Amino acid sequence: MGLSAPEEGFAVAIAVEELLTSEILRPARYLGNELGSVHKPWDSATVRWVLTYPEVYEVGASNLGHIILYNILNAQPRQLCDRAYLPAPDLAAKLRATQTPLFAVESRRYLTDFDILGFSLSYELGATNILEMLQLAGIPLTWRERQSGEPGTEDREPGSESTQKQLTTNHQPLGTTHPIPDTRYPVPNSYPLIFAGGQTATSNPEPYADFFDFIALGDGEELLPEIGLVIEEGKKAGLSREALLLDLAQVPGVYVPQFYDMAADGSVHPNRPDVPERILRRVATPIPAYSIGLVPYVQTVHDRLTVEIRRGCTRGCRFCQPGMLTRPARDVEPEAVIDAISEGMRATGYNEFSLLSLSCSDYLALPAVGVEIKNRLKNENISLSLPSQRVDRFDENIAHIIGGTRQTGITFAPEAGTQRMRDIINKGLTNEELLRGVKTAFEQGWDKIKLYFMIGLPGETDADVLGIAETVRWLQRECSGQGRKRISFNLTISNFTPKPHTPFQWHSVSTTEFERKQALLKEEFRRIRGLKVNFTDVRISAMEDFVGRGDRRLSAVIRRAWELGAGMDAWWESLDRAFNAWTQAIAESDLTWKYRQVENGEWNLFHTNEGERIKDEKTPIPPSYDAPLPWDHIDTGIDKQWLKQDLQRALEAATVPDCSFEGCSRCGVCGTDFGHNIVIPPLPIPPFEGHFVPNQQKVQRLRVWLGKQGEMALLSHLDLIRLFDRAVRRAAIPIAFTGGFHPGPRISPANALPLGVTSTGEIVDFELTEPMDGADFQARLAAQLPAELPIYRVETVPVNTPSATQLLEKAEYTLVVSATQNIDSNESEPPTLEQWQQWVDAVKARDAIWQEQTTKSGKQQMVNLRDRLYKLSIGVAEEQETEDRGQGTERQQKALTTDNQPPAIDNLAPDTRYPIPESRFLSITLHYTGSCRNDGTLLRPEQVVYMLEKVAGQEFQLGAVRRDRLLLAPI
Repeated sequence: MGLSAPEEGFAVAIAVEELLTSEILRPARYLGNELGSVHKPWDSATVRWVLTYPEVYEVGASNLGHIILYNILNAQPRQLCDRAYLPAPDLAAKLRATQTPLFAVESRRYLTDFDILGFSLSYELGATNILEMLQLAGIPLTWRERQSGEPGTEDREPGSESTQKQLTTNHQPLGTTHPIPDTRYPVPNSYPLIFAGGQTATSNPEPYADFFDFIALGDGEELLPEIGLVIEEGKKAGLSREALLLDLAQVPGVYVPQFYDMAADGSVHPNRPDVPERILRRVATPIPAYSIGLVPYVQTVHDRLTVEIRRGCTRGCRFCQPGMLTRPARDVEPEAVIDAISEGMRATGYNEFSLLSLSCSDYLALPAVGVEIKNRLKNENISLSLPSQRVDRFDENIAHIIGGTRQTGITFAPEAGTQRMRDIINKGLTNEELLRGVKTAFEQGWDKIKLYFMIGLPGETDADVLGIAETVRWLQRECSGQGRKRISFNLTISNFTPKPHTPFQWHSVSTTEFERKQALLKEEFRRIRGLKVNFTDVRISAMEDFVGRGDRRLSAVIRRAWELGAGMDAWWESLDRAFNAWTQAIAESDLTWKYRQVENGEWNLFHTNEGERIKDEKTPIPPSYDAPLPWDHIDTGIDKQWLKQDLQRALEAATVPDCSFEGCSRCGVCGTDFGHNIVIPPLPIPPFEGHFVPNQQKVQRLRVWLGKQGEMALLSHLDLIRLFDRAVRRAAIPIAFTGGFHPGPRISPANALPLGVTSTGEIVDFELTEPMDGADFQARLAAQLPAELPIYRVETVPVNTPSATQLLEKAEYTLVVSATQNIDSNESEPPTLEQWQQWVDAVKARDAIWQEQTTKSGKQQMVNLRDRLYKLSIGVAEEQETEDRGQGTERQQKALTTDNQPPAIDNLAPDTRYPIPESRFLSITLHYTGSCRNDGTLLRPEQVVYMLEKVAGQEFQLGAVRRDRLLLAPI
């Protein structure tokens, strides 16, 4: 499974390093050198994985499941696991323009170099991102194409009209043959095995069955290592792709779609006798230690340490797919949670952690565990967030855990506005419990609370819909206090979407009905103050329903929607465009009649019209609830008959108790295959020692001179500040804090360095609450910083003197400047060294060179750049000749280095790529000293180039830039 040579006629891919420049947005996303990243020797591994999260890095790198599986696989002998993410549009465009396949971030090898490539599929419409990544990697999209070695051979002939249609989509310019040439790998079966996992893949893999060699069902902690062992043995035995997949199909939890066919009624059955009729969902026990891992340089969606405290939920909410697909409930031992957080916060340097579960409050040891951790970390300005908690279990103990100086937000999910509806969905929440939880939060200092509600639930009437508004009014009346700001709410109103393997999988609501109910609420909300409301677009809900409950026919729809530009980002950037792409794909697949069923409410439990057809003659009679479903061959442990019985209980507004704490509900999960509920009883709650009080005492100021070299230049200023904060925490340095509502560490860089610029002369002030020896401080901090952030010097300066930021006056830079001439033409030649010197002298001779600038307030003003230039010189001597064009002279190299430091820029010598006449230089090295004050009086490198252009009367191009030194005013 390796990379073959490029076929003649295609452009040769360029090095990945050439793509990762400051020209792309947040290039640090793709560096693969974060703290916690694993770099195993390539040749030491027998099986090489890529775990791929089909979202941008900020989403994928903070996903807990992604981190856990990455750590587990890299802990296996003879196994190597790398990572890949959906590139942002700018990098994707570069990959296509340069014919460079998508790469894994640690090794920077193309995805086709690996044995196995796994995608996380956690959202119905997310499969389009997977197709995008496969195409960028140069991998055929379907298992049939990968086996045959020819793209599209299962449904189109090469060169046919449909093939050309595929290759001229919104994903590439018209007229190209292949954006990433599939034919670079012409050997059939030479591609990596492509698989998917995640909640959506587990619940109903059929809409995506054409794209994957196999699908991993359920928890992956034990399943993925087993898959790795099968692949290792298969490679040793030289098995064919089909034989290897047949071996994998014997592993519980592995579904190989090509060994199964869809019947006319949508059901799925084996097409050979040696594979199981039903595929078991895997269940594993959480291991918190594997949560400690990646610490990204860029800010991610969940920028914190996350530790799972409970997997599974047995509340039995009838709309909730995760609650059905993760049974039984499994609590994690409190000691393991406390150890993982204590160790993880020291190892990562995060200032926030999160305890994760479908319902954190159902972890009965939560108050004790949370208070214990808060007490241990009370002096370190660390906050805790709980993403999911039951309002009926919210009390003062939990408020202590998540409260404090850096108070996080708080969210509750009543789901419905009336008691009747909460009983129908089996929410297990009374009005009294709802009020008690919200009131406790208000009394503990929260004046803004987020609430989740849902409309379109079975049995819902207009009175139930309007009950949401009435509930909000009631909570506002009851939660008021003298001298307190009125409580406000942020509401999210989502549309009920039926999910497979839930009691409500047989119910759907028409788009028209959703729109009517949204209009009802919007009118009612106008009369309520202190309210912010977000409604889910009904088109997204309808499409989720259509795909999520579909069968194998939807693979063609997904593929065509992707070809028309319906990536996940399209839903947020242009919802109309994305929706139109999906509906066009549905129409071209001749499934419009099926989508109309969803739009019109395919099955409505409370408005039965059995036997009545929609006017479209293709529409069948609505199926009975005993009809086969496309996901019936997936054994989740939940008995289908029990789901129907629970649906009947919903019609009667009958509730079912939580089987973790009361009697068994007979759902069918508990047993040998899936295990049983594991519930840790409540523990004694230690006395709460109080919230963090920032230590603002400044005993010592240490001034640090350091560099920013290599790929660290691709780190933004804010990312660098975050890196310093975490490094200081990991090094246990007694940093002082600012005051206010959001206290931060007193770490003050003298000046922000532009993205992509290297430096050998940065200055940062660190203020401490306890004195430290400078050498000890340097050793401890350097041990926690990347090698490309070297510390050169540390000095103690008086605390009562001005900071480096206040003292900063000047900066010294080294630049590479190029003449923008076409050297392949005879019309002009590169300038001589004498011409370069004349231009430099002309700049220095001027009294004024004016440039128009825009102030922060948006006003235009003229600035004399010459006033801000103190020194300017060429970095090479006049007597230099060009005979030795390869290495540059000793004097050149000396000009590019500082004492005992290697040059930060590899190409600061005159351009040596072309056989040009003696003493002529396409590029030149310049040194300049300019003003650099934090009041905005700066002379930037591009402004030096501007001055050069003004005196020369021609354009120049700024190349590599290095800041050599920051100069402070004497005290």
